[in-house]
Formats: sequence, C-alpha cells, structure tokens
Amino acid sequence: MSLSEDLRGELAAIAPRSECDRLAELSGLFHSAGSVHLRGRGEVAVHLDVADPAVTRRAFTLLRGFRVSSEIRTYQRRAFDGATRYQLHVAGDEHALQVLHEAGVLSARLTPLATPPRRVVARACCRGAYLRGALLGGGSLSGPRSPHLELRSAEPEGAAFLARLAAEEGVELRVADRTRHAVAYAKGADAIEGVLALAGAGRTVLVFEESSVMAATRSRANRLANADHANLVRTSRAAHEQLRAIRRLRGTGDFAKLPAQLQEIGELREQHPTLSLRELARVCDPPASKAAAQRRLQKLQQLAGI
Repeated sequence: MSLSEDLRGELAAIAPRSECDRLAELSGLFHSAGSVHLRGRGEVAVHLDVADPAVTRRAFTLLRGFRVSSEIRTYQRRAFDGATRYQLHVAGDEHALQVLHEAGVLSARLTPLATPPRRVVARACCRGAYLRGALLGGGSLSGPRSPHLELRSAEPEGAAFLARLAAEEGVELRVADRTRHAVAYAKGADAIEGVLALAGAGRTVLVFEESSVMAATRSRANRLANADHANLVRTSRAAHEQLRAIRRLRGTGDFAKLPAQLQEIGELREQHPTLSLRELARVCDPPASKAAAQRRLQKLQQLAGI
C-alpha cells in the first residue's frame, strides 16, 4: 500500500468524539471532494466523489450520524488507469440541506461555499477534524525521499483556507493554483508530520518518521562507502607516485645517498605499497607521525622531480 492509502485507512478509522468534530470533518470532506448539482425546480443534490471505499464508508457513517440518508454508487473511470471511483449521493431533502448548511458546505440560499464559516472551525479540535476531512477527500502523501503532502481544493480560496487553519496550529502550508484545482502543500518532513499530527494520524507519522530515518541511514551509509572508496583511490594513486619516485632515485643511484629517515620510508613504501600513511608511520623505527611520514614521502617525490 502507498503512504496515501495508509493515511486514508488510518484517518477513516478515527471516531470523532464530539458533534462539532463530526460536523467539521464532514465539512472538510465535502469541500475537498464534493460537488453541488441543481436538479431543476429549485431542488439540490450533493455528491461526494472519492477513490477509496474506506473514505466512502466514513462519509456515509458521518451523514447517518446526522440522520442524513445517502446512496453509495460506483463507476469506472475512463481516463488514466480505469480505476473504480466511489460516489456518495445525498438527495436534497430539507433535513440534509440543513445539515450541509450547518457544516458550512451550503449557504442559506443553498449555493456552494468555497470555505466554511468560522463557527465550524472555531476550536482547535474542529480545525484538526476539518484537516482530517480534507485529507480523506483530497489528500495525497509521498515520501520519504522528496516528501510531499497535498490537500486538494476546487478553488485557490479553499486551499488558502487550509493553509490558514494549519498556520493557526503552528504548521506552514503553501498554496499553488493548478488551473483545474488548487492545493495546499508541504514538502518538509516537519510540516508534513505537523499536519498529520493535527489530523490525528499518529501511526502514519511514526511510519513516515521511520521511513525517513531509514532513508537517511541508507544515504549516510552510501556517503561513507563512497568516501571510503574515494580515500582508497587517493591512497592508491599517491602510493603509485611515491613508488615511481623511489624507482627513479634508485635508477640514478641517488637513493643510497639519502638520509636514513628518507631511505627508511622509501624502503617501507616498497615493502608495503597498500598501507595508508598512518599505517606506514607506525612501522617506522621509531614510529613516526602521519604528518612526518607524509613529509618524507613528499621529499622523495621532490628529489625525483615527480
């Protein structure tokens, strides 16, 4: 399962404790995935269109809790992958329209609202519930590499409203207009985890953090392995140049005229061509420092003109 599916599954299993939370979550769901249809003679119907059956069942349960009847339908999407989509149809009877008005989905004149009134999200718990509904209806999550969270809205005004809600709880979301829809989004792990925590997705936060830690650990291991490889390459090239210098000095007879310390380091390099400078310094008699061994080898190269 993808992170988005895991997230929707967890959020759909959360039972709001209070009526205001249920109303706010219903509002978030319909603002992110709902549409209003005029049926003639002043009649109105509201549809909720989602990709996940768990989200459909959650919306159905929320509506039933307010004694609103709804019908679940399915259809096959023709575009893209032909996936099954789920629609929740709410007939526009007086009681259903009243509930949707209280949820801030419809105005008093039964026109769709881009954002709910302040009363719907006045409390911190209601803001979290609204974000949960928005994630259920139009959220997507990817990561841990290049982590990205999106909450979709039909209008930029709706996406800006989501960003303001998150900001009230100390979480930053950015807004982007995608022509056919708008999104409030976060790319940083901290902001993403903040939104998930507000919505109550504690398990997904842990999974996301674990994935991030694993990815960071793999990245660090790769960096260390690459650094080790680079060090080995540098050591091998340096040793090759040092051996070339020693051979040239021996060929000219100058090696035998060198001071004892230079002769010693040259002979040790010939005997141990793969040792690092630190290891080479340790086998000197007496043992030398890494810097001393490096200076002596550099002197051999200078004398040999390498």
